Amino acid sequence: MSLIQLIVLAIIQGITEFLPISSSAHLILAPLAVKDWTDQGPLIDIAAHVGSLVAVLLYFRSETAMLFRGGVDTIRFRASDDRKLFLFIAAATIPTLVLAAVFVLADITDALRSPIVIGWTSILFGVLLWIADRSKGAREGLENITWRDALTIGLAQMIALVPGVSRSGITMTMARFLGMARTEAARFSMLLAIPTILALGFFAAIEIAREGAGATMSAALIVAVLSFICAYAAIAALMRLTRSISFTPFVIYRVIFGIILLAMAGSLVAG
Repeated sequence: MSLIQLIVLAIIQGITEFLPISSSAHLILAPLAVKDWTDQGPLIDIAAHVGSLVAVLLYFRSETAMLFRGGVDTIRFRASDDRKLFLFIAAATIPTLVLAAVFVLADITDALRSPIVIGWTSILFGVLLWIADRSKGAREGLENITWRDALTIGLAQMIALVPGVSRSGITMTMARFLGMARTEAARFSMLLAIPTILALGFFAAIEIAREGAGATMSAALIVAVLSFICAYAAIAALMRLTRSISFTPFVIYRVIFGIILLAMAGSLVAG
């Protein structure tokens, strides 16, 4: 795997993981778009996700501390706002993990990785994000999140297992439908990424144990560092943007991206 491919994949992962434009779609399409590129393998996947995970943990360090304290309070059976947030994040994550296991056991993941599927999901769920973002919801504060919010957003997140939907996109969409302010919807979506990324890393580790790493540790380190830098910058930019503009620029990007994909689907598959 060339250095250029490693750099491009790390940048794609870092930038798109937390923006509502689907990181999986871009990572799937990169090797298809460049003929000499091969699949990056599970070790590079883990490295990219580790970089993204560290970025979200550092950017939301106070919320991360809340989750850690909430985990301790849960073990000790002690009621607290931190414990409530921890349980909300855990409950919202479980449906996605269950469906991910079904996808793996049924071996249907590869069938969904086509440019046609990604093109349509990019457009349809982009439009859905635009509709949701027109909501006048202004509910702020993690303390105002309810069990209904957490479970509904968690169920919506399951759909993101289909490439092109976007995990951050669908969770922000549902949060906006539920009346959450734009910034708060983005914040909860970012926190929900923590256990999801950990789970993806776990599945990739299993694949490494079964099939081998497929890359060197030096390559993985390059990807992890670049992914961290790009992810941190993307999170900071998104959180600033949510305070001043709508999600419309991302919607426009998704629609254009999807239309181009559908137009080029035949050549991408053939190539």
